[in-house]
Amino acid sequence: MKGALILTAGLVLPTVVMGQDNPSTHPAHAATAVVVTPEATAWGPAPALLPAGAKLAVLEGDPTKPVPFTMRLSIPDGYRFPPHFHPADEHVTVISGKFEVGMGETFDESNLTTLPAGTFGFIPAGMRHFARAKGATVLQLHGTGPWKLTYVNPADQPKTVSKR
Repeated sequence: MKGALILTAGLVLPTVVMGQDNPSTHPAHAATAVVVTPEATAWGPAPALLPAGAKLAVLEGDPTKPVPFTMRLSIPDGYRFPPHFHPADEHVTVISGKFEVGMGETFDESNLTTLPAGTFGFIPAGMRHFARAKGATVLQLHGTGPWKLTYVNPADQPKTVSKR
């Protein structure tokens, strides 16, 4: 159980929605307060590094730079994160819905632990893990960038369509 909670955090995201016009993503000064209400959350598409269907909102900071950041990920029921890992520690809070998490290099449904809304998890850099949403789910991720994600199996990397 403890391992699953630790695992939970790492599920998520790579470099994120960087071009959003949310003033909270570009604080004028480190001492500036940032408050983002639910109705002011600027959702956009998640980066192409994630499977299609997720939405991302950067609440503060810039996850592509070596600075602190906070972001939210909205994922539909059944959304899966194939086995992956991150080069930096990851912190995840389940805001709404349920998040199923497991550790290891293979997606094993029998190894999933369900994390209800309100659950916090920490996953150390390099720990292999996978996850799935149970119902529409919103996750909050925070840490120090740059945010990156590496799939254990390169074939799990989503394919991006070239616009030519």
